[in-house]
Amino acid sequence: MSDNGVPPSHSGGGEPGGDAELPATLHIAGIALSRVAGPPSLTCWTGCFPAPAGTAPGVVNLVIEPPAPPLSATLRRAHDVVSRFDAFVDRAVEYCRTRLREEHFGLTAEECDLLDRPEPPLGAPEATVWADGSWAIRFAESGLRMGDPHGILVTFDGTRPVDVQGIDDE
Repeated sequence: MSDNGVPPSHSGGGEPGGDAELPATLHIAGIALSRVAGPPSLTCWTGCFPAPAGTAPGVVNLVIEPPAPPLSATLRRAHDVVSRFDAFVDRAVEYCRTRLREEHFGLTAEECDLLDRPEPPLGAPEATVWADGSWAIRFAESGLRMGDPHGILVTFDGTRPVDVQGIDDE
């Protein structure tokens, strides 16, 4: 559903990818997600939230593998994520503040102190929703070693964060 109770909509086929049945744009909860070029094994739409000057905008991705128009259930999950993005980012941050203190994550005392700051070292949030309805938030910017080089990923089960991991080149 969009902000006014109207189901998410899509427009146009064609570019990129030239696949007429895949919409070029999805409109979900006031955000336009545009189809982006990618590997032929999947289709991805991406959109950004408006952000104040000098700050990284929040990003939302919808990924369908193999390429196909998104199903209604997937669009509903994407709508939930988009419409409650800030609340989900806050949940992911709080989850990181708690879970990352566990010994197996190997944070230093200084890194744990960073987690206690009002603005923790987690920025540039990016939510990705997959065709099966699973989803996660990746913090692309992190002041923690475990987030180098690709960030920290918090996986959700519905509305609840359930796992966190650093994303490396492997």
